[in-house]
Amino acid sequence: MRRLLLCVLLAFVSMSALAQESYVGRYNAFTGFSYLSTPKMNLFQRGFNGEAGINVNRWLALGADFSMFKGHSSLTPEELTDAHQANLAPLLPLLPPGTKLSVPYDAETYTFSAGPQVNIRKLNAVTFFVRPAFGILYEKVTGKPDNPLATTVVTGLVGPSKAKSDTVLFYGFGGGMDLNVSKHVALRFAADFVHTNLFEGMLREGRNSVRFSTGPTFRFGKNVGGKSVH
Repeated sequence: MRRLLLCVLLAFVSMSALAQESYVGRYNAFTGFSYLSTPKMNLFQRGFNGEAGINVNRWLALGADFSMFKGHSSLTPEELTDAHQANLAPLLPLLPPGTKLSVPYDAETYTFSAGPQVNIRKLNAVTFFVRPAFGILYEKVTGKPDNPLATTVVTGLVGPSKAKSDTVLFYGFGGGMDLNVSKHVALRFAADFVHTNLFEGMLREGRNSVRFSTGPTFRFGKNVGGKSVH
């Protein structure tokens, strides 16, 4: 008898997982922990990500996205343009033998984007999604020199304030999945890849970053899924 009940339960769970979502709320909102990784700069930042959207129909949504991050790293001469490296060349012999010039800095990064998202609702238990990533990225870096030579380098690059900011457009793509805990609540796992050209004229090249986000997402409003909800 127990085996029969177990088989019935497994069959019910499997059918539920394979069934398509019956409720697609008009509105959705996400908030959660986010992590921005920029390997080229050895910069890894932690922060917050928030999203709000409107489901136009079962598969298409339009929304806006905001995130903020803080972290720290160090800048080396190899990451600068050829012109800046040439300006630093007379200072390098002043370093102790075997020492490499590296200037610590703090970074604050903010992003904003808006656009479409394509949702794949073939399973009741999980919703997959893909989206383009186009938006604006603002970053402020503050040098934290720990010796007189590093102070000279920072002052030469960004001035006596030791801080510099830049705002640029970014582009890329992203996607992820929502684990549907209930009709109105899901747990989201998302990743977005973007390319930027921050601090052009100071840094040698553009850079690629990946943002990872996880947290709860909430669905509410009129059902636009085209199916009745029981």
